Amino acid sequence: MPYDGTLVLEYLQKTHETGLLSEREKHLVGLAVTMTRGCQVCTQGRIAKAREAGLSDEVLNALAAVVAAVNAGVAAATAREAFRLADAAAAETCGDACAAGVMAGNTARRGSAAR
Repeated sequence: MPYDGTLVLEYLQKTHETGLLSEREKHLVGLAVTMTRGCQVCTQGRIAKAREAGLSDEVLNALAAVVAAVNAGVAAATAREAFRLADAAAAETCGDACAAGVMAGNTARRGSAAR
């Protein structure tokens, strides 16, 4: 049986029913989300719909720049926190469960930790 996206389409239509955001705002938010999620097909569709709604490529490119800057900030903050945790004693609380060798099925490391 092929995929039936009816429920997803119904949900998308429902989210666009709100009167609290303008159509322009809805297009910009939707496009920002698809860019962030990395879905090229969804982003292409959102760009086409935004253009149909009258948003210029200048506005869409400005949005893309903001999305890229925010994502870069999130990536930098995530890396900074990950390094902090890696250096902290609290990072040891997961024991071997976080070890790459154990995750890949390396039982030798598990066995050595039990000794």
